[in-house]
Amino acid sequence: MAQDKDRDFVEFIIKEIVNNPDAVKVDRTVDELGVLLTVKVAREDMGLLIGRSGSTAKAVRTLARIVGMRNNARVNLKIEEPEGGRVAPQGKTKNVDDVMGELGNL
Repeated sequence: MAQDKDRDFVEFIIKEIVNNPDAVKVDRTVDELGVLLTVKVAREDMGLLIGRSGSTAKAVRTLARIVGMRNNARVNLKIEEPEGGRVAPQGKTKNVDDVMGELGNL
């Protein structure tokens, strides 16, 4: 249980950031390079987790490394892209004709 402090901490932080905390899953694996925490969240929460220019993800990674240092472990954080890839803005998908029409209006 003491080894899972890093996983529990990261899971707690991420659940407080996202809108769907029940969909958050953090897996912990250990190998010769250190500890790898793999994070999965709902598709709608990817933007919240990553943040503007990756600032939120970078902050969570930094906090995970600090917790790892306190336990003499090298901790890395991997954010898995959900199935279905990137999420288009709701109801705002455009096809080529729409984009070309908008360019013609300029």
